[in-house]
Amino acid sequence: MISIVIPVLNEIDTIGNLLRYLSETASSQNISEILVVDGGSTDGTQETITQFSATSSIPILLIHSEKGRAKQMNFGAEKAQGRILYFLHADSLPPKGFDDSILSEVKKGHQAGCFRMKFDSNHPVLRFSQWFTKFNLKMCRGGDQSLFVTQKVFEELGAFDPSYTIYEDCELIGRIYDNYKFVVINDYLTTSARKYRQNGTMKLQYHFTVIHLKKFLGASPENLNLYYRKNIVS
Repeated sequence: MISIVIPVLNEIDTIGNLLRYLSETASSQNISEILVVDGGSTDGTQETITQFSATSSIPILLIHSEKGRAKQMNFGAEKAQGRILYFLHADSLPPKGFDDSILSEVKKGHQAGCFRMKFDSNHPVLRFSQWFTKFNLKMCRGGDQSLFVTQKVFEELGAFDPSYTIYEDCELIGRIYDNYKFVVINDYLTTSARKYRQNGTMKLQYHFTVIHLKKFLGASPENLNLYYRKNIVS
C-alpha cells in the first residue's frame, strides 16, 4: 500500500482542499494513510487537518516535526506503514487514479517516479516550463511533480538530506537517477503558481534557473539557501 507524506507549514489556504481531493479520489484499498507532517504552523493548518481526519475514509494522521521540509518528509517516512512512499506538496493535486497508476508502475518494477506537471496558470513562460516535465531527464525534475519511491530504495539512499533547506527534492531525485530506473507517468499533476504570482513569473523563473546552475557547479546547501532567501519571497 501507499503512504502519502505531505509536509506543511502554514498551509491553511491549501491543505483542506488537498485532503478533500485525496479522500474523494484515492481508494482506501490502495492508501495506507495520509501523513501530514507539520513544522510548526500557527495559522489554523493543524486544526483543519484534525477536522478532516475525523471524517475521512482514509486515515489522516497529523504528526509534528522539526521545521524543514527534508526533516519533515524524513520523519513522515519513518512513521509510514506503506511499502510505497508518495511525497506530495500541499498545493499540488495529483491526477485522478494516481494511486492505481503508482501501484501499476511498481508492479512493472519501477521503484521510483513522478507525474508530468502543469500549473494552474496559462502564463506562456509556465506553459513552456511545464512542457519539459514530459522528458525523463534529471534536469527536468522538481519536487512540485511529486515523488513516489519504495521504502526499500528510500532507505538504501539514506532519505532526504536535511542539510538542504531548499532543493531537497531535486537532490534526492538526482541520487535516484544515478542508482535506479526512474519513470515519468504520462498523466498530469496540477500545482499552484502562487509563488510565481507572488514573486513575478519571469523573475522567479530566472532565480530557479540560477539555483539549478549553482547546484550543477557544486554550490553547497548553505549557498543555495542563502541565494534563495536573498532573492525569493516564500
